[in-house]
Amino acid sequence: MVVTAAVSATLWMTERNQGPVAARVDPEAESFTADFELTDHTGMVQTDEDFRGRWMLVFFGFANCPDVCPMGLATIAQVMDELGTQGSAVQPLFITVDPERDTPSALANYVPQFGQGILGLSGPPDQIERTAETFKIYYQKIEEASAPDGYTMGHTSSFLLFDPEGEFVRIYEYDEEPGLIVTDLRERIGA
Repeated sequence: MVVTAAVSATLWMTERNQGPVAARVDPEAESFTADFELTDHTGMVQTDEDFRGRWMLVFFGFANCPDVCPMGLATIAQVMDELGTQGSAVQPLFITVDPERDTPSALANYVPQFGQGILGLSGPPDQIERTAETFKIYYQKIEEASAPDGYTMGHTSSFLLFDPEGEFVRIYEYDEEPGLIVTDLRERIGA
């Protein structure tokens, strides 16, 4: 069942003493679909159309993230492992919010550490901005002297689930119990 909801722009900051950004569902908003054209960590251009027929589990983040992103990617990897053969119906995507540092080659060194099935996506800043707008997520560069290159990124930390037609279905929080995500996905995949 497709939930006719959108992620609200009412978010709070993430990373470094600012807390994770939770996405909120606004049941009165119109539904939205995944829409992007980005380069994956193997150098191939990918669009949302390339994943039609599969569920997409989308997580926005960045490779220099000190805690939320590694935890989120580890959760996704565990979910995919627990799904076993049903995992072939799900494509996990990690879309960078830091295109200045997270080139496809940088993501190629980072994303596979968490699981071979997770695909890292990057692109020029304008493509990332369009993608973030389409997915209704928040991100912002935050100056921080102690961070690599003097900045970190605030961003939505939730996972967004899209059905095989690319329609938004629901949100999972990055720190949600992996078993609960697996149970929900199994019910959806089997439906």
